[in-house]
Amino acid sequence: MSMKHVLLVGLLALLSACASNQVLDESLSESELYLIAQQDLDANSYSAAVEKLRALESRYPFGRFAQQAQLELIYAYYQNMEPEAAKSAADRFIRLHPQHPNVDYAYYMRGMTSFTRDRGIFERFLPLDMTRRDPGAARDSFNEFAQLVSRYPDSRYAPDARLRMVYLRNLLADYDVHVGHYYLKRGANVAAANRGRYVVENFQQTPAVGDGLALMVEAYQRMAMPELAETSLQVLRTNYPEHASLASGSFRHHEEPAERERGMFNAMAGDLLDKVMTPPSRSAGTQMEREMQQQYLQARDALPREIRAPKQPENEGRSLWSWITFGLFD
Repeated sequence: MSMKHVLLVGLLALLSACASNQVLDESLSESELYLIAQQDLDANSYSAAVEKLRALESRYPFGRFAQQAQLELIYAYYQNMEPEAAKSAADRFIRLHPQHPNVDYAYYMRGMTSFTRDRGIFERFLPLDMTRRDPGAARDSFNEFAQLVSRYPDSRYAPDARLRMVYLRNLLADYDVHVGHYYLKRGANVAAANRGRYVVENFQQTPAVGDGLALMVEAYQRMAMPELAETSLQVLRTNYPEHASLASGSFRHHEEPAERERGMFNAMAGDLLDKVMTPPSRSAGTQMEREMQQQYLQARDALPREIRAPKQPENEGRSLWSWITFGLFD
């Protein structure tokens, strides 16, 4: 047998050993399983917690911890980087327990799975412009958070959801502006004007409205429609006198700097949301209250003071492995 085959067999054996899960003791009671699962959650051992919570749900489907285990399973899936499983678990809980006092948490986590769907490793650590990404996940997340806020306006998760909706709405508006610029570059002036008008009509009170008006002015000028161009320009001057396209005193289409700055801001804002507003666990006892340290487009002013709590030291007790891997596998 060649060395290549020996290494392959050894690698397969190692993978098989790593993949084998410890069989849970069949004699464990419901409370013992739940306690072990809580210990795994407290230790950030989310894979192990998923195993315990699934076992608890299957062995004791009508036990006193069954519904709580289903809620915590959503959180464990999410933290274990299994967004589709987390969303399925949230959908299942909503379907089975629509009147549960904590069903708002399932709605919230369903929105969170879509919110972070496209935010992989590179997006979390590099300032990539999210306005150039497919907005499907952002739309899903916005609609899911909107459903939470509509159904449970007094939920403890509603302030967080509203803040994320502001960010998502700006992101969707910026995406449409980016598409409009793409149309201009390709000479599709009618499509660019329509996209700019869509932004103006559907994304009021977002920074992208000024860019939408600028798109309309540029597109109408290229199509030799001076009256429509002048009307759009007057609206732009009246409402957005500081817009980049008006910096020289007269209109001059000015795409890249404003778009790049807005994209960087949205990337940083999304990173802030991920770090400051981590999804709360449904684990035993009270939940950790979260601190709101930054404001985003005045949304922070709507947050009640009582949900703020001191921020925990981020790097306390980190291991060498945690430092080497930048905390990715904590």
